[in-house]
Amino acid sequence: MKILVCIRQGLDGEINPFDACAYEEALRIKDAEVIIISMGPQSAKDFLLKLTRLGAKKAILLCDKAFAGADTLATAYALSLAVKKINPDLIFCGRQTLVGDTAQTGPMLSVLADTSLITNVMSIDEIGDSITCTTRDLGVQTESLPALITVERINNLRLPSIISKMGEVEVWSAEDIGADIQKCGLQGSPTRVVKTFENESGKRKCKVISADELNGVIADSLKKSKDKIKQTVSNLEKLDKVFIVGEGPREFAQTVSDDITVLPITNAQDLAQKISEQKPNAVLWGSDCLSKKLSAQVSAMLGLGLCADCTLLETDGDELYMYRPALSGSVIAKIISHTKPAMATVRTTQNSADIMVAAGYGAKDSLDLVRSFSEKHSAELVTTRKAVDNDILPYNMQVGLTGKTVSPLVYIAVGVSGAVHHIAGMQKSGTIIAINPDPNAPIFDYADYGIIKPIEEVLK
Repeated sequence: MKILVCIRQGLDGEINPFDACAYEEALRIKDAEVIIISMGPQSAKDFLLKLTRLGAKKAILLCDKAFAGADTLATAYALSLAVKKINPDLIFCGRQTLVGDTAQTGPMLSVLADTSLITNVMSIDEIGDSITCTTRDLGVQTESLPALITVERINNLRLPSIISKMGEVEVWSAEDIGADIQKCGLQGSPTRVVKTFENESGKRKCKVISADELNGVIADSLKKSKDKIKQTVSNLEKLDKVFIVGEGPREFAQTVSDDITVLPITNAQDLAQKISEQKPNAVLWGSDCLSKKLSAQVSAMLGLGLCADCTLLETDGDELYMYRPALSGSVIAKIISHTKPAMATVRTTQNSADIMVAAGYGAKDSLDLVRSFSEKHSAELVTTRKAVDNDILPYNMQVGLTGKTVSPLVYIAVGVSGAVHHIAGMQKSGTIIAINPDPNAPIFDYADYGIIKPIEEVLK
């Protein structure tokens, strides 16, 4: 069995963490021939060479100035030509990178390479003539080979052994894979960044309160109306016709159009046909796992640009301008699409409780107290990426850019430092209360109320 693993080098020079999980899963499959592939500059050759020490037979670097500036669709196009040349049984991708955070390239690649697809894989259960996986939100799925899977953060990549040897790295140009230059790199990318700026959204004026005031603040906050996602831009001009897939994106759609049509969430082929036939100005999708999967597939089928995880939309009546966080939420990018209709997934939320209590890494020694407090208030317990990475709480509880997005009436952050990738997932909550003994913790910049005391003194 031949397995191709798609890998991206992060800004820190290391392997993207989701891709690391995909690579480890491939290496665990008995008797598999594992090949790794990446697209980047010549300097990435040494990066790939080191990774071959872990067990890959060889690495392939797609390197050509024609590939520079590629968005997800142009990247998937180049990768698909390499896939056809390699002809693997399975393709493993990480769910997303931490640079773009889109989760689009894998599903797009599956369409362009003509493979079946399973996304958000939490475990690989069986491989034969087909592959069966347990996914994060879509249950157990089985697909025939050749198949592409996108992998969640479910393991730790092994270290090289003392006796391990490096494999070989082949460098392939655009000509080597028979690429159409017009479909590569910047000129082949339908989405373009118009502007980037520092992300300061979500900041609030924090009022310091005592531990004795906590229960009263929670009760008062629950009486308020739910603070749903709000748009701050008033669009005087509107788009003529906007489609939304499912009801989730409706509030976003209402800010840019008065003519909104709902498409039921079916399959990519049906959705692509309806969009192609009816030609709306824009198509908006939710940010749940299924919507992200379908939107990326439709994008590849129709050759349309797709902007991911938008937190704000605006229009001049003709263009749709899409704003989204990037670089783990540290910057906001303003994006347009040169293809029509413009398509975007928008930051919809996933709530199951009015109150959520987030146990951060700083709460690791007080977890029993946090659990008891959460149960007392009938709250849902969630967590941060650092707590998950340190095996304190499971991944399915993670809130943030690489977890889920929530907006409960009350969000109580206990021992949460306030990293930007966590803030991105909870900043639309109604009332945010932070409990942290460090008065300089960034979380207080995003909280309505703060208690600056040790956790055990507050939740005792």
